[in-house]
Amino acid sequence: MTLVVNGVPSSHLDLDDPGFLAFEYMQQMAAAIDLVDGPLHAVHLGAAGCTLARWIDHERPGSRQLAVDIDGRLLTLVREWFALPRAPRLRLREADARAAVTTLRPGSTDVVVRDVFAGDVTPEHVTTVEFVQEVARTLRPGGLYLANCADRPPLTGLRTEIASLLAAQDDAGAPVFRPQDVGVVAEPALFKSRRYGNFVLVARARAAGDDGTAESGEAGGLADTGLARALRSLPVPARLVSGTEAVALCAGARPRVDPAPPA
Repeated sequence: MTLVVNGVPSSHLDLDDPGFLAFEYMQQMAAAIDLVDGPLHAVHLGAAGCTLARWIDHERPGSRQLAVDIDGRLLTLVREWFALPRAPRLRLREADARAAVTTLRPGSTDVVVRDVFAGDVTPEHVTTVEFVQEVARTLRPGGLYLANCADRPPLTGLRTEIASLLAAQDDAGAPVFRPQDVGVVAEPALFKSRRYGNFVLVARARAAGDDGTAESGEAGGLADTGLARALRSLPVPARLVSGTEAVALCAGARPRVDPAPPA
């Protein structure tokens, strides 16, 4: 079953199999989520049909999840139509995605997924450096931030988002995500094609005890996790671009920052 919101396919659910993910970008996100062990504390910004939340609940028993959507009527209907897990396994909240993130406790999440769109565009206030810093504040050591970025050549939006991930800093001025822990996932052809498509941004929080000051090159980054191999094994193989390749991809792009408040 496909959920269509404002004329755009938003979610696909197999009502008999919560472990089935039809959309390729969600399969890619699932491969990345497998980097984090055990039951998860996950937050979904842009709930729609809660497809990925159902998958996590099915694959990771004991998980606790929050799904946020600005459309309260949609949340009510989704709860009525689909066999969604009940609280505390899955809580639904009507809220703006960024406002919801500010209410989360520091170090309280294993995975934050951003899948927020107005039509086919992600609102800018959930793409800025400041938003990334808010998300990173909520992540536990080794936690993941995953974002669905839909773009078309010349990939200006994607390149800006990568630059914003790399520019985000903690209160001590250290990068919240090491360059080797920032990556982009997509079908190989999307990186050089002329068509619109979905890219998955992957950013992994620093490990416990890592203050962000050590120079470690590519060592211990996403390239060393086995994620690239898992992505190649998907029904539609995908490519991971991370570390120095991701830095090169966003060369010349300026991070997006919040607009200055009116004087």
